[in-house]
Order: sequence, then structure tokens, then C-alpha cells
Amino acid sequence: MRKIVIAGNWKMNKTVAESVKLATDVVAAAQGIRSVVVIIAPTYLALAKVAEVVQGSNVKLAAQDVHWENQGAFTGKVSADMLKEIGVEYVIIGHSEQRTYFGETDATVNKKVRKVQSLDMTPIICIGETLAERKDGRLESVLTTQVNGAYEGLAADDALRTIIAYEPVWAIGTGVTASDDEAQQAHAFVRSLLAKRYGEDVAQSISIQYGGSMKPENAAGLLAQTDIDGGLIGGAALKADSFLGIVTPGESISK
Repeated sequence: MRKIVIAGNWKMNKTVAESVKLATDVVAAAQGIRSVVVIIAPTYLALAKVAEVVQGSNVKLAAQDVHWENQGAFTGKVSADMLKEIGVEYVIIGHSEQRTYFGETDATVNKKVRKVQSLDMTPIICIGETLAERKDGRLESVLTTQVNGAYEGLAADDALRTIIAYEPVWAIGTGVTASDDEAQQAHAFVRSLLAKRYGEDVAQSISIQYGGSMKPENAAGLLAQTDIDGGLIGGAALKADSFLGIVTPGESISK
């Protein structure tokens, strides 16, 4: 049985004070949530303060990225042990913006996944194709390369401690959303890749989120799809009411 996982990626938004306020609002709004795993990912600067807000609640804390080295001369980066110390439980890895703007590769994704898991945090592994890749008929080849790269060297037990976020790059922050059928087809393909690597039982146990402009208006339809197990939410996560409007439909869905 898979869990529905809804994670709010705040990206480079909200000051520390604004982050504390939003986290407080999300914690209050999510008090009655029982089945869905609710996660918020503020900026590095706000993580420690937000950790205090979510402590003891049913809202979990994520970081938006991590470096794979222990510590050292890596200006501007944050190590996994620093995140672990303040209560981070999940780490977003390989987001399309990291891949596009900051040189993230499948190899660095794999290093980060291994590092995060070594400290018992859960990676949220982002994969997805650009519009050009989809139009060129390369959807499956792109996803195959990304999944195989991220999971290189991971045993089945390690794979079970991951979450995947499928994010069609052309739908992120554009207001354009893949149709329910388009999203389901991509998710089913990703699950088939996991089945090839680890067997059907493992593949059926890994949650695969959708990450392309999910909002309250389309959340129920997307979450009802067989292989869509949650969402990695951007803009709609910046207000507690819209974020909970995505979380709530997941309460009545079992996978």
C-alpha cells in the first residue's frame, strides 16, 4: 500500500518571518489530516525556524537541495548532516530548475540520494522531460535515463526509501498541466522502470508524485489516477488554503 505524499516546494519565496507564518498556517490547517503525508520545503535560511513550528505536528520538513560531501570548501552549499541536525526528514533532489540552471546531472542526483539515505532522510527524486523532448518522442528515453541514473547502485531496500516526483518541465509554473491521462501514462511508465530494476512488489510500494502545476481545481482528478501518489507543489503551496485544497482530496484515496 502506497502513501499519498503532498509536498510544498516554496522555492526561492518567503522571508524567514513569512515562512514561519505560512508554516504556522499549514500546521493549523493540516491538524485533521490523517492519511496524507504533508511536507513543506522552505528555503535553507528558513529551515531552522520552520523546524520549530512543525515540531510535534503532522507536517514534515524538507530541504530543497543538498550537497553530497560531508562538509568542506563548497561555498554556498549545505551538507546532509546540517539538514539532519535541525530536523529535516525529506530532501528534494534533481529538481528541473537545479538541472536547468545549476548543472545538476543524473550522476550528482545519485550522489545526493546516497548521501541523504546514509543519514536516514528520504530523497524526493525529481525526473521529467522538456517540451522539446516530448515533441521529439523522447519521453520514455529521457525518463529511463533519469531513473536509471538516480537509482544506480541502490539495492531494493534503498529504493523502498525513496519518493519520485515526475515533473513535466513544460508544465512547471506555466499554468499548463498534463492531462490526467498524460500524467498517468508517464507515471505508469516510471513504475514499469522500477519494476524492471527491483520487481513488481517494490515498484508498487514506491510513491510517485506529480509535479506540474497541480492545484485545488485539478488535484482530485490527478490523484485518482492509478499510479499518481501525490504532488510536488510549487505556486499553490505558497498559501495554506490552496495547499490544503490539494491535500484534502488525498485523504479519501487509497493506493
